[in-house]
Amino acid sequence: MRLDGEIVVADSRQVYERLDIATNKPSDEQRRRVRYHMIDFVDPAQSFNAAEYVQGARAAIDDIASRGRLPIVEGGTMLYVDALCDGFNLTGIPPNPALRAELEDLEDGALRERLLAIDPDPGVDLKNPVRMIRAIEILEAAGPPLRALRTRTPPPWQALRIGLTAGLDVIDGRLDARSRQQVARGLVVETQAALDAGVPDTAAVLTGIGYAEALAHIRGDLTLDQLPVAMAQSNRRYARRQLRWWRHDERVRWFEIEPDPLPGILSYVSDQS
Repeated sequence: MRLDGEIVVADSRQVYERLDIATNKPSDEQRRRVRYHMIDFVDPAQSFNAAEYVQGARAAIDDIASRGRLPIVEGGTMLYVDALCDGFNLTGIPPNPALRAELEDLEDGALRERLLAIDPDPGVDLKNPVRMIRAIEILEAAGPPLRALRTRTPPPWQALRIGLTAGLDVIDGRLDARSRQQVARGLVVETQAALDAGVPDTAAVLTGIGYAEALAHIRGDLTLDQLPVAMAQSNRRYARRQLRWWRHDERVRWFEIEPDPLPGILSYVSDQS
């Protein structure tokens, strides 16, 4: 079976321009073979949220389907996938410890001002700092309005959900190798070039795995030998979080990555169509 498809990437870091290595964007050869959507279109100094992602991804899916091709959503940002395929659900937006620590230092008036600057009508108790902090946390991740995020707005299509899995030793080995390769490809140079171009070290893309560790190296907190080790540790933690998130979704059909999972996936898709 042959699938004439195009890929809609669901990755909160691959949307950013110029930063390619730690975001693990598809190679030039892959892009020549398959058309990718939702990558390389946001200035790395700017912010981007789940609501903006859903708007763009749904437009891309409609465009792909209108041309008689198969939209394939691929990526590992759990919130983006769930927001796109199920509609928004506030329980799907995880806590942000760093943001919470920052917000907890603010007085109630400053919290209220920050919240209302994002969403003038959030529909929460503006005298309750706990509720205001959670509202800001949600809005920073998903975008306003908060009232619209309280109910699901599912798309007019249903997705087949396919996951790739393997033993943790296999996953960890691949993540270790990828971390070393990314450093060898010039991760530090790419990170420094972003800083030199005016991207602040607090920009969302530079808080992601790989760039955060590269910044630590640039600051002198990690040696070059320690850099890929720290990256691999962060990647392992995130991979386990991804597995926990999607293992709870009974709609996902899992395929082992070794040996080649493609024949089984194609057969499954064919049977479901």
